[in-house]
Amino acid sequence: MSDAFEVTSHSSITEIGQPIWDACAVPEGGRPFDPFTTYRFLKALEDSGSVGGRSGWQPRYLSVRKNNETIAVAPLFAKGHSQGEYVFDHNWAHAYENAGGRYYPKLQIAAPFTPATGRRFLTRQGHEADGMAALVQGAVQLASNNGLSSLHITFCTEAEAIAGEAMGLMRRVGQQFHWANEGYQSFEDFLAALSSRKRKTIRKERAQAQSFGGEIVQYTGKDIRAEHWDYFWAFYQDTGSRKWGTPYLTRSFFDLIGETMADDVLLVLAEKNGRPIAGALNFIGRETLFGRYWGCTEHHPCLHFEVCYYQAIDYAIANGLRVEAGAQGEHKLARGYLPAPTHSLHWIADQGFARAVENYLEQERAAINEEIEILTDYGPFRKVDQEEQD
Repeated sequence: MSDAFEVTSHSSITEIGQPIWDACAVPEGGRPFDPFTTYRFLKALEDSGSVGGRSGWQPRYLSVRKNNETIAVAPLFAKGHSQGEYVFDHNWAHAYENAGGRYYPKLQIAAPFTPATGRRFLTRQGHEADGMAALVQGAVQLASNNGLSSLHITFCTEAEAIAGEAMGLMRRVGQQFHWANEGYQSFEDFLAALSSRKRKTIRKERAQAQSFGGEIVQYTGKDIRAEHWDYFWAFYQDTGSRKWGTPYLTRSFFDLIGETMADDVLLVLAEKNGRPIAGALNFIGRETLFGRYWGCTEHHPCLHFEVCYYQAIDYAIANGLRVEAGAQGEHKLARGYLPAPTHSLHWIADQGFARAVENYLEQERAAINEEIEILTDYGPFRKVDQEEQD
């Protein structure tokens, strides 16, 4: 029997099917480490029109077969722009096109619109190395055969980044703010680990937030009702129009995840007179709570911090999770979210341009690592010697 790999590109995830896809995306069974690469999440993006059509995200999912069995898959997209990625390469695109090249379309292995770390090379157990190698080779070959400028793998795991670099891909390091669960038994237990000044500030912020005139409620599973998504859509549109100009996700996406992913969702709503006026959408992974979207129709002091960050910490402590709070936001540092590296991999067809990007990435990695070290030192956690002197 031949050991040759057969790599195929698919224009819809339905061509692969849920049993085969999730056998690779969630090979350990149970709750996935990364809900954003599951069949139900990616199919919701497709079915809602959030990807495909004129979105600039054209599905080109990869599958790898060996000995008549699919051993690996990857969420691959042909991109007509660099929006919704959160690992920014706009400067690369401008430089490439100013030099007379055509940067778009490019290929992207990613969870669309989702700056959350997770496996991007999805393999059955026992096929981690050969499955990833085949997916990388297949994606590069697809880009090369079609004259595309580049391939990008964003928010992959550190292990994938190291393995990909060994295969000849360029490694990039970024930064986010994550909350680490040090076995806290309560929010007060977490506060005890902070400096006294930060402790007082957070208590004051929580008290301010709770005085908005209503109550804050956490919903998950069957407790999430259809009307909750109506309210959250209004929140999402408000935030999206201010940050991105045009929200990435369509209205039907939220209904679809409500139907297929309710147990993977934590919806935190601030309700006033029986009506939500602010909310945050989180996704629940096996070890991590992923904060994704926030919005409001009324503005109240510190309500954003409470609904997005402190409620997430409450839930994480109760359920033994850590928290990834999404992209950007140094204001998270004062609230217990420390800087953490993120990883991506890149391949560029033009060798001269690739060398220039590689030199840039080497300098960027050094700068990011230094920034993480400095920001961690400025974190809110108490320094025992200093507090004893105080």
